[in-house]
Amino acid sequence: MRFDCVLLDFDGTFTLAEEEGAPFVEAYRADLAERLGRDIAADWSECEATVRARPAEYGWLFQGKLVAPGNADPYIRSTTVARMLMDRFGAYLDPAERERALSELYGQSYERSATVFRPGAKLVLERLLDTGVPVYVVTNSGTEAVTRKVRSLLPAAARLPTVRGNARKAFIEEPVGVDGTFAGLPETQALAGLPRPVYLRRGRYYEVLRGIWDQTGTRPERTLLVGDIYELDLAMPFHLGVSIHLIVGETTPDYERRFVEDAALGGLSETLDAVLERVGI
Repeated sequence: MRFDCVLLDFDGTFTLAEEEGAPFVEAYRADLAERLGRDIAADWSECEATVRARPAEYGWLFQGKLVAPGNADPYIRSTTVARMLMDRFGAYLDPAERERALSELYGQSYERSATVFRPGAKLVLERLLDTGVPVYVVTNSGTEAVTRKVRSLLPAAARLPTVRGNARKAFIEEPVGVDGTFAGLPETQALAGLPRPVYLRRGRYYEVLRGIWDQTGTRPERTLLVGDIYELDLAMPFHLGVSIHLIVGETTPDYERRFVEDAALGGLSETLDAVLERVGI
């Protein structure tokens, strides 16, 4: 076993995001149309096509910064399209009101999501747990919702990974109690092929990771983190010395693939079974 701690994103990493996100998108679009008081079908399709074609430009805008590719998964894509439509129709112009509306749209629609696991998800998670090292799921989604998914994947397991939900990976701000590890992080990273910066100082996400390392007595340098979005899941941990593994798919940007493939601490694959090879089991 090459690592003392394994951290896993879940939605899109252990699940097939496009398949499980289809009912989410349907519910999200219907709720948004009701809130806007109009038929948005044609406008949604137009904006969605723009996001799919130009995900680096039309990314996930959070607190005034682009924090992830807009086409990374159905959840981010829907939020990005919703912002575009709110701008188009002059709705929710107050920033705080808009954030509340987007949060409500996401939370209510997420409950409608399907659960579609990637091939091999059960075996890979079982094998990781069998190593005895700490295994944590660190996700932006709610703890209870993801815990239900994990339990449905491993209904008879004697041990389950600990789920740390609401990780707030998009928050570009300082953590409570800046330590030497976080203080050494640069503000941004430049990726070849991406015409904007990748923001690294994601303090709320760091608080979650630091808490895990403190609780388990492990270190970033002996940790593997698996995710499906480099910018959101992996960029900050990579710059802390964490080894990273990117699960790639049709919506993974080429610039993310190239960087991770060339990085000394990086690895990528289309399937989960490669994670077992990565950890040495």
